[in-house]
Amino acid sequence: MRTDDDIAYDIEFFWDPVCPFAWITSRWVEEVAAKTGMTVDWRFISLRLLNKEKNYATEFPPAYEHGHTAGLRFLRVAAAVRSELGRDAMASLVKAYGESYWDAAHEDRHEVHAALSSKAHARAVLAAAGVDERFADALDDLSRDAELNAETELALERTGRDVGTPIITFNRTDGTALSFFGPVISRIPSPDEAVPLWNAVTALAAFPGFAEMKRSLREVPQLRITGALGDEPTFEDWTGGHRRGHLESDQADADS
Repeated sequence: MRTDDDIAYDIEFFWDPVCPFAWITSRWVEEVAAKTGMTVDWRFISLRLLNKEKNYATEFPPAYEHGHTAGLRFLRVAAAVRSELGRDAMASLVKAYGESYWDAAHEDRHEVHAALSSKAHARAVLAAAGVDERFADALDDLSRDAELNAETELALERTGRDVGTPIITFNRTDGTALSFFGPVISRIPSPDEAVPLWNAVTALAAFPGFAEMKRSLREVPQLRITGALGDEPTFEDWTGGHRRGHLESDQADADS
C-alpha cells in the first residue's frame, strides 16, 4: 500500500477537473468512502498532457482544446495547494471545481466553459474550497507540469495507455492493488447503490483475466450543465474518445 507523509490511502483517484465522467465518478467514490471509512488520495491526471501528441484541430470537437487546457491550468493550482497545504486540501478543491462547472445552468454553459480556469474562476473555486485565493497565481506556472506529467504517466503505467479519465487504484488490505480506467458512469449512483456498485467493480477488476467491458451507446452525462437531467435520459453514441461526426474519418464513412 502506497504511503504519503505516513498516511496510507485505500483509494487513489486520478482526476482531471474538466472530465464529466471523472466528476460523476468522484461523487460516487466520495459516497463509498463515507459509507465504508475508506480514505481517498486525490491525484492528478491531465487530459491535455495525455493527448499532447494529438492534433486537436482534427481529432477532437472544437471546444476540447480549451477545456483540456483549462484542466491543465487548474491542476497546476491544485499541485501548488497540495505542495503547501498537503493532500487533505484536495477533496474540497475537487468538489468546488466540479460544482462550479457541472452544476452550472444549461443556458449558461457556453459562458461557463469559456471562463474555465481563468484567474477569476480559479479564485472563486479556491474561495469555495476554503483555500487562499493567492494559489490562483499558479495557473501559468509551467514548473508544475513536470509533476503533473509524472502523475499522468504513473496512472498510465498502472492501466496501459489506451484509456482516459478517471483512473482509480484500490489498495487492498492484503497489500495488492487494483488499477482500472473508470468506471465511466453517466449518473451519480444513489446512496443505496454506491457500495454494491463499488463491490461489483472491484470484484470484476480483481479477476486476473479481466481486460475490458464497454459500450459506446450511453446516457448523456446526467448533469445540470448538459441539460440532460430528468426521468427519461438521452442516449448518444460515443466512439473512440470523440463524439461521432467530428473526425474526417467519420465524414468519409458517411459519404461512402
